Amino acid sequence: MRQMMRQAVTICVAVAVMLCLPLSAWAKGILRDPDIEYALGRLAGPIFDAAGLSAARMKIVIIHDDQPNAFVADTSHVFIHSGLLLRLDTAAEVQAVIAHEIAHITGGHIIRRQVNMQNASTAAALGVLLSGAVVAATGNGEAAAGLAIGISGSAQRVLFGHTRAEEASADQAGIRYMARAGIPPQAMLDVLEMFRGQEVLSESRQDPYARTHPLTRDRLRALRGYAAASKLTANPDPEANYWYARARGKLEAFIRPPAYTLRRVPASDASDIALMRRAVALHRVPKPKEAMATMARLVALRPNDPYYAELQGQILLESRQFDAAVTAYRRAAKMAPNEPQIQAGLGRALLATTNKANLPAAIKALEAARARDGYDPVLLRHLASAYAQSGQDAMAALNASEAHIMRGDCKAAMPLAQRATAGLSHGSVGWNRAQDVINACETALKRR
Repeated sequence: MRQMMRQAVTICVAVAVMLCLPLSAWAKGILRDPDIEYALGRLAGPIFDAAGLSAARMKIVIIHDDQPNAFVADTSHVFIHSGLLLRLDTAAEVQAVIAHEIAHITGGHIIRRQVNMQNASTAAALGVLLSGAVVAATGNGEAAAGLAIGISGSAQRVLFGHTRAEEASADQAGIRYMARAGIPPQAMLDVLEMFRGQEVLSESRQDPYARTHPLTRDRLRALRGYAAASKLTANPDPEANYWYARARGKLEAFIRPPAYTLRRVPASDASDIALMRRAVALHRVPKPKEAMATMARLVALRPNDPYYAELQGQILLESRQFDAAVTAYRRAAKMAPNEPQIQAGLGRALLATTNKANLPAAIKALEAARARDGYDPVLLRHLASAYAQSGQDAMAALNASEAHIMRGDCKAAMPLAQRATAGLSHGSVGWNRAQDVINACETALKRR
C-alpha cells in the first residue's frame, strides 16, 4: 500500500464547472493500493459484465472515511467509503453495494446528479475532486467525471441523494445483475438491514448511507420480492470471499491502530492474510526487523504473488533498505508489468538509492506508471525529481507543474508550465502538455 494516509488529493477542476479549494479545505483521502484495487476489481467484474458495462473503463475508488457510504458521481467510477468496506461481512455484500450503485448508472440517474453537482459547486463552494476531469493537466483525452469529497451533509444529499423511485429502480436492476452474476440477491437485503430503522433517528445520528439512500418499508418489502423471484444464472467466483477478506484485512491493518491488528491476529495463524496483516502492523509500530521477517515468510508462502512482493518492497523502502526494496519491486513488476502502482514503487525505490546509474531505469518505470495512471501528484513529483537529477530541467518543470495543478495550485503550476514550454520542442507531446496546464490555469483564473 503506497502510504495510504498521504493520498489526500484535491484536483483543480478548472475545465468546466468546478472551483479549486485548498487541500485543507474539504478534501478527504483517496486510498490507493494495487492489491486492494485488484481484489475489488475482481469482485466487481461479474457485476459490470452483467450490467453490460466495460470492466476496463470502470473503477472502484476507496474514500478514507469511517462513515459507511457509497455513491456514484459519473458513469465510470463507484466510490465506496472505507467505513462501509470494514462494516460488511462478505464478498457478496460488497458486490450488492456495487450492483446497486451500478444500477444508478445504467438507470440514467447520474445525469440529474451532474446537474445538481454543478449547482451545488456554485452555491455552496464545495471542494470537488474530479479524478479524470483535468485533461489539461495530464494529456489524457478521456475526460472522466467528477467526485465531490469532504462536503457538508446537506450538500452531500443534494449530490448523492436519490429519490425513492430511483432507489426502487436501482434495487430491482441491482438484484437482476447479481442473479446474472451468480451472486445470491439476499446479500443486498443483508446490507440494507444494517441500516433499517435509521429514518426514525434524528438526522445527526443517521448514517450517511441512510440519508443518501432513502429506506422505506415498501422498498424493503419490494426488495424481498425481487430477491425471492430471482434465479441465479451463473456460478459465483469461488475465491470471492478470500479476496474480500484479503482486501479488508489489508485496509484494516493500515487504518486501524497497529495494536488493534496485533490483538486480532494471533501469532499462531500462519495463513497468508494473517501474515500480511501482522507485517503491516509490525511495520507501523515500528518493529522493522519483525515486519521484514514476517514479510519474508509471506513471500516464501506465496512466491508468485506480485502484490505481496509489492508490499515487501514498500516496507523495505520505508525502512530505508533501498537496494532490497528495488529487488522486491523488480520481482513484483516482472509478475505484473502493467500495474502502474508497482511501476511507480519501483521508480521511487530506484530514486531512493541515489545512484545516478539508476536514473534512466527510474524514469522509465515512473513514465510507465504515469502512462497508465496519470492522476497521482506524488508520482508526478517523483518524475520531476528524476528528470531534474538527470539534467532534463524542462521535463522536470512539466511534471512539477502537473503535480501542482492536480493539487489546485495554479499559482505554482503556471510559471513551471511556462518554463517547460520554453525548453521543449514546439508541438511535442511534452510542449502540448505544458500548454494544457497553462490553458487550464487561465480558465480557472477567469472563473474566479
